[in-house]
Amino acid sequence: MKRQIVVAITGASGVTYAIRLIEVLLAAACDVHLTISRAGRTVLKEELDLTVDLDNFQPSSLLLDSQDSAEDTKLRLLRGMAGVAGESSHVLGVPIGEPGTLYYHHFKRLTAPIASGSFITHGMVICPCSMSTLSTIVHGGGNNLIHRAAEVHLKEGRKLILVPRETPLSLIHLRNLALAAEAGATVLPAMPAFYHNVLTVRDLVDFIVARIIDQLGIENELIRRWGT
Repeated sequence: MKRQIVVAITGASGVTYAIRLIEVLLAAACDVHLTISRAGRTVLKEELDLTVDLDNFQPSSLLLDSQDSAEDTKLRLLRGMAGVAGESSHVLGVPIGEPGTLYYHHFKRLTAPIASGSFITHGMVICPCSMSTLSTIVHGGGNNLIHRAAEVHLKEGRKLILVPRETPLSLIHLRNLALAAEAGATVLPAMPAFYHNVLTVRDLVDFIVARIIDQLGIENELIRRWGT
């Protein structure tokens, strides 16, 4: 049975991490259940010039359609900006089966499978995680599918990984992050290191993605490990 991983994109800077994460998870034969907030859609447009229709989602809008022509100069540029490789199996370092499937769930659809604890997943990643999303989750005031899915992962004792990208952090932010950790979430800030022979922005993106999928128990060779 393939791993079922939930990925949520919310309205913080750093959506390139999410796109690369989805690509790698699919290459690792994981089924990805994707949901995007309205603010997340806005950041995708602002940072990567990607237009995403939340009501009629297409994988190609996130550069995840393998049929896109590599001869398109703008497409190649956008894929590079987003950290998308086109082929990611070589970075996993382990044998894999068929690629995973991408399932999309509208953020308002509270009847989606990921809204229920009876739908078994192997973890959820909110990447990037906005401070407003964080606050809503830790204070139990959820009103959309992202909040509900996060609540489900916490109550079921499943892996919930929050990837905030905010600086500086206010005392309110810090307290909310502490509450999330106390509730059982893994707080994994988008703070890339530079010890792995960094040559490109993609190397920095892959550092964070590698740390995320390490937490999900997925073997990979995205980065050079310390001491190797």
